[in-house]
Amino acid sequence: MTINPPATAERGTPLTRGEPAADAGSAPGEHRAARKGSAALLAIGLVLLAMNLRPGVVAVSPLLDAMRADTGMSTAMAGLLTTLPLLCFGLLAPFAPRIGRRFGVNPVLLVMMVLLAAGTVLRLLHPTSMLLIGTLVVGAAIAVANVLLPGVIKQEFRSRVALMSGIYSMSLFLGAALAAGVTLPIQNALHFGWRAALAMWGLLAVLAVFVWLPQLRRRTAGKSAGMSRSRGGDVSDQLVRGLWTHPVAWFVAFYFAAQSLVFYSAAAWLPTVLTGTGMSSGAAGWMLSFSSLAAIVGALFTPMLANRRLHPGVLVLLSALLTMIAFAGLLAAPGANTYLWMALMGVGQGAGLSLSVMFIVLRAPDARHAAQLSSMAQCSGYILAAVGPFALGALHDATGSWAVPLAVLVALGVPTIACGLGSARNRYASREVTVA
Repeated sequence: MTINPPATAERGTPLTRGEPAADAGSAPGEHRAARKGSAALLAIGLVLLAMNLRPGVVAVSPLLDAMRADTGMSTAMAGLLTTLPLLCFGLLAPFAPRIGRRFGVNPVLLVMMVLLAAGTVLRLLHPTSMLLIGTLVVGAAIAVANVLLPGVIKQEFRSRVALMSGIYSMSLFLGAALAAGVTLPIQNALHFGWRAALAMWGLLAVLAVFVWLPQLRRRTAGKSAGMSRSRGGDVSDQLVRGLWTHPVAWFVAFYFAAQSLVFYSAAAWLPTVLTGTGMSSGAAGWMLSFSSLAAIVGALFTPMLANRRLHPGVLVLLSALLTMIAFAGLLAAPGANTYLWMALMGVGQGAGLSLSVMFIVLRAPDARHAAQLSSMAQCSGYILAAVGPFALGALHDATGSWAVPLAVLVALGVPTIACGLGSARNRYASREVTVA
């Protein structure tokens, strides 16, 4: 069955959806208030889940020096602590939709938060091997949640896709900014060791567990979201076929990959680039946090602009140009106007990530397609992102300076624009749906 998108899909126009009838004995006003309260609780839960998807990875960077001094780990092993989660994100992404179909998305998301908290506790244990095992558990939990959350947005916020995509992306950057900016200050203020400072982010996952518990009563993630297996022939129980051969799906996947590659490459090396200009390590870490704070602005407002008749292709171009100008500024004058370059970079990257999430949701005709498209995009995106920091480091070692790596980051803006414009076309990434 071929699915064609409605003309209004670009602006997140509500699709037809059956609403549960009000109880005979309940007033219409009470029923509407209950639905609003349920939607608000769901939105808060989604924000908390999204905020947990970055601190477990980002909080490692400001603690690496202390970790190496305490454990004596090599540079290569220290690099694994940031590379392993990204590899988990990419390699486990294809399995996340199957897990969601089998057990239901809402229960799976709850379990992933429990695993995330457990992984942070494992990193408290003293053998260095437990640090790696805990990192793998954290990476696996985030990988599955990464893929499933866009499907929740598609299913539960059909009339507010752009707004919720922006809030979701904003929450990602908020979690990253907090982890980059407050981990060391909290460690110093409370006289924590690096293990306790790293493990404290598990408390955020515990909070998400309690807020998400009420969602287990909802039928969204399994039957209603079309992710459960059934013997019936209803469309909602059919699996997605042909996605990996669809050109629109590949545009969306490569756009997400380009965003991930640039973001994680910059996050890995920008503090080093800035300290090379004479900036202190503390100031360089703050610059990275400041960039994440600026990204919140781009992430939140970009989908709102797309929802107000501004074509997403224009926003793709603007976000890529801002990022390219920022890297070009660091290349030409790395020791001057640093706040300007980091602000432009943050807004550009925030806008780009928000658009990539929005394209995953808008180019999918239903929650099943959204989960599969999210899986495809994140599989390619995070595997490429895991290679990026290593490749830029190798370029630096080969050339003896950061000029060539920064020039490469500028040049990556060109394919990013091309893939973004392809993703902005008002078409579904769906060829047909076949019965499982």
